[in-house]
Amino acid sequence: MVRPGRYALVNGVISEEDLRNELSAAMDGMSQLDEGFAVRSLEPGSIVKGKVTRVTREDVVVDINYKAEGIVPILEFGQAEIPEVGSEIEVLLEEIDDESGDIVLSKRKADRIRNWERIMERHDIGDVVKGRALRKIKGGLLVDIGVPVFLPASQVDIRRSADVGEYIGRELECKIIKIDRDRRNIVLSRRKVLEEDRERRKSEVLKSLVKGELRRGVVKNITDFGAFVDLGGIDGLLHITDMSWGRISHPSEVLKLDQQIEVKVLDFDLQRERISLGLKQAKESPWENIGERFPVGSRHAGTVVNIMPYGCFVKLADGIEGLVHISEMSWTRQVSHPSELVNMGDSVEVLILDINKDKHELSLGMKQTEENPWAQVEAKYPVGTIIEGKVRNMTNYGAFIELEEGIDGLLHVNDMSWTKKFAHPSALLKKGDSVRAVVLAVDQERKRVTLGIKQLEEDPWVSRIPEKYHPSDIVKGTVTKLTNFGAFVEIEPDLEGLLHISEMADRKIEKPEEVVKVSDVVTVMIINIDLTERKIGLSLRAAEGVAAGGSATEQLAKRKDSQAGESNEASREDIARYLKRD
Repeated sequence: MVRPGRYALVNGVISEEDLRNELSAAMDGMSQLDEGFAVRSLEPGSIVKGKVTRVTREDVVVDINYKAEGIVPILEFGQAEIPEVGSEIEVLLEEIDDESGDIVLSKRKADRIRNWERIMERHDIGDVVKGRALRKIKGGLLVDIGVPVFLPASQVDIRRSADVGEYIGRELECKIIKIDRDRRNIVLSRRKVLEEDRERRKSEVLKSLVKGELRRGVVKNITDFGAFVDLGGIDGLLHITDMSWGRISHPSEVLKLDQQIEVKVLDFDLQRERISLGLKQAKESPWENIGERFPVGSRHAGTVVNIMPYGCFVKLADGIEGLVHISEMSWTRQVSHPSELVNMGDSVEVLILDINKDKHELSLGMKQTEENPWAQVEAKYPVGTIIEGKVRNMTNYGAFIELEEGIDGLLHVNDMSWTKKFAHPSALLKKGDSVRAVVLAVDQERKRVTLGIKQLEEDPWVSRIPEKYHPSDIVKGTVTKLTNFGAFVEIEPDLEGLLHISEMADRKIEKPEEVVKVSDVVTVMIINIDLTERKIGLSLRAAEGVAAGGSATEQLAKRKDSQAGESNEASREDIARYLKRD
């Protein structure tokens, strides 16, 4: 085939030799063209070189020396990367439409394939690469290292992040941990880079540690018992007790995650790689000059910060707390629990009672800030003073009578009546009753006032009973109580005598019920009067002997003779046990 320009020469004057040369050149051109067609018989997916022939607003037209020109969307080029006409570029042959003759090319995909090829040639497993995190995908991040590769969420950081999206846009240094050349797949790990760097820095930190030195660190984890602080490659434990000189309930009150703090190295174990840190020790202890700031005997205002069954803790200053023991809260009140007097957050005035600087302990008192009312009790209520008060409380042994607010006096059951025995104060009084009594004794040290009701009247055992009653007298009385050792007989209002079981009959009696019962009216002889013990002994069988014709003197003599053998009186212990039982 001869180009048109050459035909004119053939039709003109030309030698035979020139014609052969021209035909030979034409055959060579045909051969080269055939070779070109053979090279361009490409399958979609191959990368070819082409020359830019035209640039429009939407496309870049490229001559790849094929049957037709190809088109690359201009969007595949950046604004600064749009090629000039005549420049040569590499493109990916995506599609050939034999019917229309359209050829679809891609510059972007060709670049990506070339980039993959370069990455595969330059890097291997274990190499460290840098790339920018593009976006989140299922299971992790897509990172651009020249080509988009996968960074699993578990490999983003040493501690798994709650949201890997926070890394988007950041340049990350990662290690290649997997390459699949056939699938053009690369998996990265930033965690391995961080761990290796951490191990290196940890080794440096451990070698340079000095007990007592100050170091900067970052709070990496907070627990109920403390926080872990990254010292630059290794974590140290900051226990909650070493966070503040004051009282804290949880580490989060003092620290927050990723906070930078200065801590003191308290101790470390190189073999176990454990480091104990202190935050409060990095500052001067408020207990250093405690004696000057809070001398013993001085008064201070404070705030109740904790309440325990045995007392309350009062904060005087940052890091300075003291204990007000429950016994130091009130001069007059019997406090069962501190919450009866104080609540959390209350402002209180206290007195410094004692300081233990080594143990960081302060003993405080609340009652000492007020006048001790017991100091005036002896002067206000001297022995013999008659008072009137209300029954505030009762126990088995007596009743507490309120003299004034916070001051009670004890009225013992033995001081309620000269003649009648009370097993419990409720037999005479009830809570809230108004009572007149006389002060019998005041013990300022033990904070006790002893009261009596019977002392308001003359003692009948001194003035009246010795004159009215004598041994051998025959009297009538009513049985009021039965006991296992006898019966009590009331011979006049509030005056009882004991009829012992041995004085009930001439025969042996097992139980008093065999002879008498409660409310029986009996005639008895007085056989003994003990003014010291305030007891009267009675005899039923002696009275019956007199009624049968015997003399009272003889019966009384028999009673005295029998005392050398078996006692006919109940012991003080017997009576006490009986009264307690009632």
